[in-house]
Amino acid sequence: MATNPMEQFAIKPLVENPLFQIGGHDIYFTNQSLLMVIVALASALFLTFAVKPGRLVPTRSQSMAEISYEFVANIIHSAAGNEGLKFFPFVFTLFIFVLCSNFFGMFPGSFTVTSQIAVTLALASMVILVVIVTGFLKHGIRFLTLFVPKAPIYILPLLMLIEFISFCTRPISLSVRLFANMLAGHTMLAVFAGFVVSLGAAGGILSVLSIGPMLLIVAIMLLELLVAFLQAYVFAILTCIYLNEALHLHDHH
Repeated sequence: MATNPMEQFAIKPLVENPLFQIGGHDIYFTNQSLLMVIVALASALFLTFAVKPGRLVPTRSQSMAEISYEFVANIIHSAAGNEGLKFFPFVFTLFIFVLCSNFFGMFPGSFTVTSQIAVTLALASMVILVVIVTGFLKHGIRFLTLFVPKAPIYILPLLMLIEFISFCTRPISLSVRLFANMLAGHTMLAVFAGFVVSLGAAGGILSVLSIGPMLLIVAIMLLELLVAFLQAYVFAILTCIYLNEALHLHDHH
């Protein structure tokens, strides 16, 4: 990692033989797949065993689980209203998966799942698919009026085209925002770690200068923890905003 900061994002098979083939392409169980399984199992087990009904005094783990439930519920209620609460399981699952993936990627030697555009694009595409299906199930063909803003008739065609293009680019913007932030932060950490190793190996006064990059690593690590949470929050709040449009069209903001 000291010589190649991008090496930490390399997807590597964990077994020699492929699991199966799709269209003639071998499908392997990779380090990315392993971390996704770990994130899913760890978050599911924590939320399952942390909360026990009837407990008078909640433990720290139960308090964390209940705070996360209430936090996501408040996001949905503020962005999509009471009707949006029916999507709580979907939004909560997205939030926890992104949050835990971001945090698990902070451990040395781990793999950051959300630093892969394929993963974030798949999550974003699933969000948009749910929005489209919800819109058509609730409003039928009238869902297409989402692309018809209130404007003078002479500029309406142009605005409709802009609205349609904006809607189609949502999966890209939603996925790139998460992917780029995680990629950039981890790359900076790797670069400064390389500086520390290089200066420390040089000896003499240069070894003392390695303290500077080390302090920067600590500062960037703290910033990355904040970014990891903020990106999960942004992903969840944008999902709720898109669902709000599908539920209420232009009638609710």
